[in-house]
Amino acid sequence: MPFFNRPTKDLLAAGCFLLVCILLVFASIWAYRQFITTPPYVDPERYPVRGIDISSHNGIIDFQEVARSGIEFVFIKATEGRDFKDKRFRSNYDKASAAGLKTGIYHFFRFDRDGVEQALNLMRTVGKRRPELGIVIDVEKTGNPDTIATETVTRRLSEMVDYLNLLGHRVMFYTNREGYYEYLADTFPGAPLWICGFSENPINAEWTFWQFNHRGRVDGITGDVDLNAFCGSREEWQSFLEGNLWPYTPLNKQ
Repeated sequence: MPFFNRPTKDLLAAGCFLLVCILLVFASIWAYRQFITTPPYVDPERYPVRGIDISSHNGIIDFQEVARSGIEFVFIKATEGRDFKDKRFRSNYDKASAAGLKTGIYHFFRFDRDGVEQALNLMRTVGKRRPELGIVIDVEKTGNPDTIATETVTRRLSEMVDYLNLLGHRVMFYTNREGYYEYLADTFPGAPLWICGFSENPINAEWTFWQFNHRGRVDGITGDVDLNAFCGSREEWQSFLEGNLWPYTPLNKQ
């Protein structure tokens, strides 16, 4: 008589199959984190000015510690769409400024919302603040419906940019390679760009800021934080802060 009967053999085979599947899932996650999202080497001599970007998801931040760690600038989330406001925006902005960090403010752009309505939501939240790094519009497919035509997205973006420019704000775009070529390259040529990428050459275009790591560690912040670099020397950084590297005006204003 065999040691195992058939039902026992079937259960054992199923258990082994399940174990293999679990191991493959964990191996895939490990490979993704190690190889796909591993940050590139960012030469400190070529990119000496470093910064972070944050939202309420980063919790309570000790910006004095952040500044002491060598971080020089921070992009702070303010709004999303036509009605969402980041609950920590005002506190983050005021404390970052008090710590001596150069600040930028960003808005997550919703493809399915009117551009002017989004600008109004942002301006109601920003108030009279004038961030040194300007206003950033975050343009990416992740988190947006995939049923909105490209032409509709770019038209709504143009409406928002026009409104912000009329108020005297300097506008920059944040995106990744896919978002740049689909929504920005043709409609906003020459616009200052904050690019997200994990290779040493993030995009074949001029860019001003580079988000190169989603899993950075910085004193004063609990958990992971996005790391960024300014594209240029310290002299170019100073020129940027003085407004000398902002040649862009909206396409329909040229």
